[in-house]
Amino acid sequence: MTLQIGNIALENRLFVAPMAGVTDRPFRTLCRQLGAGYAVSEMVTSRKDLWQSLKTSRRADHAGEPGPIAVQIAGTDAAMMAEATQYNIERGAQIIDINMGCPAKKVCNKWAGSALMRDEPLALEIAEAVVQAARPHGVPVTLKMRTGWSMDQRNAVALARRFEAAGIQMLTVHGRTREQGYKGQAEYETIAAVKAAVAVPVVANGDIDSPEKAQAVLAATGADAVMIGRAAQGRPWIFREIAHYLASGTHRAPPLVAEVKRLLLDHLKEHYALYGEYSGVRTARKHIGWYVRGLAGGEAFRGDMNRIEDCDAQLAAVAAFFDGLAAHQDRMPAAALQTTNEYDDEEARAAC
Repeated sequence: MTLQIGNIALENRLFVAPMAGVTDRPFRTLCRQLGAGYAVSEMVTSRKDLWQSLKTSRRADHAGEPGPIAVQIAGTDAAMMAEATQYNIERGAQIIDINMGCPAKKVCNKWAGSALMRDEPLALEIAEAVVQAARPHGVPVTLKMRTGWSMDQRNAVALARRFEAAGIQMLTVHGRTREQGYKGQAEYETIAAVKAAVAVPVVANGDIDSPEKAQAVLAATGADAVMIGRAAQGRPWIFREIAHYLASGTHRAPPLVAEVKRLLLDHLKEHYALYGEYSGVRTARKHIGWYVRGLAGGEAFRGDMNRIEDCDAQLAAVAAFFDGLAAHQDRMPAAALQTTNEYDDEEARAAC
């Protein structure tokens, strides 16, 4: 089932959430390869003085990435956000996404991300400025937000109507307030209310970690698509598992251990190519940790991995770990992923 954003047709209704420090080009490409129909980049700052920084230049690198290329931008000044729109379109962005969903203190202390939902006139001004900057290029603008600032300030429905009127062409709603962060359970009634209030596509996000949950959230909200973030960390094949379940009502067999070994080694090589050896080895550790989470010997292996500082040694260690696993089982365990809703600030920043 395809979904249209402006003049762009997406492959399906299973999306990868933008996560700072996670959804870089190698990870987005891998998720697309494994069944995701759409992936949004890590958020790019609207501060022009940071555009030439190594971090931002990597986030704006889309070389070889399958389209459509969607870039999320964050900021608090409408003119700066418009300029950031132009900057990213010039570097290949085919869709611009506005971040009004990140709850991280690092972002919200500057009144960006979900903090903008507290200032409705500014939120609308930013949406209008970005749409106006993107329109001459034929680039659609989407927006990700939360249900509101707090439980007694849930204004997603009112804002959704205003964003639609401003020209926003798709809305993603995470089923928590900014005040909740990632604690507690996501609620989907507000997402359903947003879907009922607007004509543009609405995407449901929050706590979707299995094929059954994806089906249930789609049914409960009437949403046009689901967006998956933390559940794809170390389990990027979740997208093809969900697609299979939605189409057939049956579960796809877990991937072969040999396939996961190949996927992870290829992922690491692309990761090193983007970050270089020094940063690449270190930033790859979290991905490796997610892949082995819940596996026999995985916790001890994570400790060993943190002492490796060489790309070749890291690749060799990963290969040896999965070869050892394959000697005892052909497939990955179906329930290797164990999720939790308790996250610290560092993990929250990675889920924006």
